[in-house]
Parts: sequence; C-alpha cells; structure tokens
Amino acid sequence: MTEWRLDIALLQAAARLPGPQPRFEAELLLGHALGRDRAWLFAHGNESLAVAQQTAFTALLERRIGGEPVAYLIGARGFWTLDLAVQPGVLIPRPETELLVELALPRLARDGRLADLGTGSGAIALAIASERPAAHVTAVDISTDALAVAQRNATATGIGNVVFRHGDWLTPLAGERFTVIVSNPPYLAADDPHLQQGDLRFEPALALASGDDGLDAIRRIIADAPSHLTPGGYLLLEHGWTQGEAVRALLAAHGFVEVCTALDLEQRERVTSARWL
Repeated sequence: MTEWRLDIALLQAAARLPGPQPRFEAELLLGHALGRDRAWLFAHGNESLAVAQQTAFTALLERRIGGEPVAYLIGARGFWTLDLAVQPGVLIPRPETELLVELALPRLARDGRLADLGTGSGAIALAIASERPAAHVTAVDISTDALAVAQRNATATGIGNVVFRHGDWLTPLAGERFTVIVSNPPYLAADDPHLQQGDLRFEPALALASGDDGLDAIRRIIADAPSHLTPGGYLLLEHGWTQGEAVRALLAAHGFVEVCTALDLEQRERVTSARWL
C-alpha cells in the first residue's frame, strides 16, 4: 500500500465524497479512524498514515460513499453544546431541531416541568436540561434501543435532571402534567420519496414517517396534550416546512391559543408553538 500523507489523504477523500461538505466529512472520518480531533489533523497534515490507519480510513470512506450517514460511522453527532452518541436505529439529531430548544427555553421556568416526546438520542431533552438544571425533564420513546442511547448520553454528559420513560407518546405519562411539552415527531408521508434517498435510507422509518400525510403522530400529540399540560402550558412541535398551516389548524381546532410558527435558518416554517388555557 502506498504511503499516504495525512493532508493528501484528506484531499483525495474529499474529492470522492458526495454532498455539500465533503472536506468536513473527510476530516470527521479520518479523525475517527485515528482517534484524533479535527484540530489535531490541522496541526499534523504532513505526517504519514500507518497501513492500519489507511485501511481503517478507507473502509469508512467507502461506506460513506455507499450512503451510510457519517454520524453512524463515527457513532456521534454534535447538538446544541453537547456531543451525543448515536447508532443505527436512532434518529440522527438535526441542526434545525435546535430551533425547538431555543423556543422551549424561554417558556420553561427555572424549576418547570417539561416532557420530550420521541426523545431518540435524548438530544432535545438533554439540551434543555443542560440549560435548566433545576427543571424536571421527562423523555419518552417507544424504542428501547433509543432510550438506551439517550440514557448513555445523559450519563456521559453528566446531566442528571432527566428521567426516561418507555412508551408511545404521552401514554406512559398518565396523571402527570407539564408546563411545556416538546416533540420532534415523525412527519414525512409514508410514500415520501426522500425516504429512499441519502442518509434517510439508513435511519429508522418509525422516527421519520407518520401516515399518508405525515401528520398522524402530530394529530395524536395535539389531541392528547391538553390532559397533560398545566393551565397556561405550552406545546411545541417540529414539523415539515409545508405543514405549518395544517399544524396551526389542528392546534386551533383543539382549543390552543397563541398559535404561531417559527422559521428555521433557511426561512422555512419549522416549529409551531401554542398555549393551553
């Protein structure tokens, strides 16, 4: 095997990778293969890779070219201020979901009670709990695999004010009320062609698709949330960028007030919030 210098290996890898961030992805993959961070790579570009390192990096590169998400290949994804473990079977946290955290925080009192429905890796619950250490945060997921990952992330980050419940949406929270309920539920239609494209091919369908129009989970949450909200409590939902009007109508039909939708960084409708009287 020809000797590779680190900086040349990165250039060659970036030239082969698809997508909008080939150099960034190449750095993440090489850093993972070497057990080093990106800052170390920048400082050691003229060093040579050992044969075993070349082999490990090449294997990761080929899997990424085949479509596997970088987050699954390296077992991690950054979200908010946290570095979270992820694995196949658990939805990969998205940057746009940080908007949900931003909107929830001002609505949650210092010692308030918040429920995160469909927590996945725990990204939303842990991000909010890290900013409100006196708050009581409950994270729910129907997937035991996802809950195991979320619990490991809580331990790894040292965030101790989150409890985890296994079950379907609000079902395991019978008799409990919260000042804020948040969720990034599945919201793609079952036949959405994006499910067969890119990273989505490798992510759990249960966390992505929800019925013929993508709104089944959102309907369920909106219908059940009033019995779990304190008077004046808030419900915040992430949704697809074409679904804002439908989500606002559902919330209004169920008696919510102050219904409004926030735009993500690409100026698309992304998170709708409402208050329960």
